[in-house]
Amino acid sequence: MDKNNALRAGALAAGTTLMMLLMSSPALALTRDDGDDPGPGLSVIQTLGLYVFLPLVLFAVIAGLVMVLDKSRAKKDTTSSNVNVKSGAGAKA
Repeated sequence: MDKNNALRAGALAAGTTLMMLLMSSPALALTRDDGDDPGPGLSVIQTLGLYVFLPLVLFAVIAGLVMVLDKSRAKKDTTSSNVNVKSGAGAKA
């Protein structure tokens, strides 16, 4: 019985995906809608700058600000920073 449910779910998912692909074909994009007023297209350099380089620069700026303004390094751990691990007894093994 479990196999039939899996088969039914797979068929439903495949059918839904197929219908979505058929209904959203790129051929429908050729027809202009009422009030559609497209502007000039972007060049390759403008597209790369807008969708690749600008997000990378914003990520770098935000990461840099987080690292510079991080206050966790200023905190000192008083329990482990003042422990002396050298023994003064000078015991030999």
